[in-house]
Amino acid sequence: MSDSINEYLVQLTPKRNELFSKMENYAREHHVPIMDIIGIEALLQLLRIHNPSSILELGSAIGYSALRMSDALPHASIVTLERDQDRIDAARAYIKEAGKEDRITLIEGDALELAEEAKKHGPFDFIFIDAAKGQYVRFFERYEPLLAPEGIIISDNVLYKGEVTLPEESITPRRRRALVRKIKHFNNWIMEHPDYHTVILPIGDGMAVSKKKKIQG
Repeated sequence: MSDSINEYLVQLTPKRNELFSKMENYAREHHVPIMDIIGIEALLQLLRIHNPSSILELGSAIGYSALRMSDALPHASIVTLERDQDRIDAARAYIKEAGKEDRITLIEGDALELAEEAKKHGPFDFIFIDAAKGQYVRFFERYEPLLAPEGIIISDNVLYKGEVTLPEESITPRRRRALVRKIKHFNNWIMEHPDYHTVILPIGDGMAVSKKKKIQG
């Protein structure tokens, strides 16, 4: 979306409560990546439509998206994974402040190593991937077995600030170029996945919405 349309939609969006506004300010001040306003609102609307009772999130950060999801779906149980200790501490504090400790379970560690632990809380009606962008294929492969039959997987940041459209040689530094290459590989891989129908929505930083195909016969 153009900046003007994005700003228009942001102005139309209802104001968040005091806690969410405080978290948004914290994220800005401490350079913590959280979903932008339009992206999170789109995610929440998809959740309201799908109405999952169990959610798995890869990448808690400070707990912003987990708490927004819990606010939109108070009945849902949420399991969220995070490896950064400072973000874990902040997330636990915000979850406690929101009184959501009975609804949100935060598991500490690298998401690539926590599938067996997460499995104890599954299966999940909805999986949200918002962790290390270069590992999306591995995350998807590792966690999609925990998805309930009618479940949905959303992978965030798959357009990566529009850089997936740029000529590779124009992207610097080299490390960033390698990351964009991995994101583009994931996009091609998920769009061609034989077991999933996927659409990429140009909302926020790009969301891939994947629904498992029904077995025929």
